[in-house]
Amino acid sequence: MQQQMPVKSYFCLRGRLSFSFKRKAKPGRDTPHFEFPLRMPYFVLPMRQHIPNFFTLSNLFFGCSALILLLNGQVVPAAWFVLGSFLCDYADGMVARALRVASPMGRELDSLADVVSFGVVPGAMLYGMLASVFCADFPGFFPWMADPAPATESARLAICPVALPAFLLSMFSAYRLAKFNLDTRQKHYFMGLSTPGCTVFVLGLMLAAHNNQLGIGNLLVAQPWLLYILTGLFSFLLVSDIPMFALKFRSRRLRENKMPSLFLALSITALVLFKGLGLSMVILFYIVLSVFSKNKILNADQAPSRPGL
Repeated sequence: MQQQMPVKSYFCLRGRLSFSFKRKAKPGRDTPHFEFPLRMPYFVLPMRQHIPNFFTLSNLFFGCSALILLLNGQVVPAAWFVLGSFLCDYADGMVARALRVASPMGRELDSLADVVSFGVVPGAMLYGMLASVFCADFPGFFPWMADPAPATESARLAICPVALPAFLLSMFSAYRLAKFNLDTRQKHYFMGLSTPGCTVFVLGLMLAAHNNQLGIGNLLVAQPWLLYILTGLFSFLLVSDIPMFALKFRSRRLRENKMPSLFLALSITALVLFKGLGLSMVILFYIVLSVFSKNKILNADQAPSRPGL
């Protein structure tokens, strides 16, 4: 008596799925054999190459969440979501290199996510600080203020017109990201300030003003024009051709990584001593160090890099 053949199936990661089985034969008939090769949908096949995209899209999710919180005056929760964007932005590139699945699509998707997380979000931070000064109906970024600004005609609008120039930073951030994708020079160093670096500065300033650390909040309330100047200055730095070193260790030798090592040590010190304000101080030190080390940065790029950290 002929036995029934078990159903067999297999999945090939290269994209083919087929079923092969034999049905129980009837008396006087041959055993029929069936095989159905199927082409799997595209999204099922390259699951490995979508892992970095998951982190990139998570970066976008955290950025959108931070934006909503900022527009509702929730400064501290928004800062934690911005931190999530930073972690995901770092993880997507690291995972893509580890899995060897870097692709042009991932590069473009990363820039699209960064436009929100490191473009629109820092603009919303500056907008919130300016609106808290000029528009009484806006959720306050400065909870320590005893007397809010008097209500004006602009305060009764859905937006605060005098605070809208803050999004100039978002416009230049988008331009910088498009420029970065086409610039072949930015492999071992940056031309201009990176959008995450700009976001770190604005985040530190917002947290310092929110807590009135070292009187930063009082200064910005009394002299809000400083925020306009900072918006213009950092918009310029984003698209400038000033070479700025990347925080990458080119080898295991300490003498070949003097600037990243020095910057890392001073950054940790500033964060421990000054907390939120330390974030802004770190970026200011980074800019100054890059400006005065222009020749070293360009010369180091000509030197062959060795496998390192």
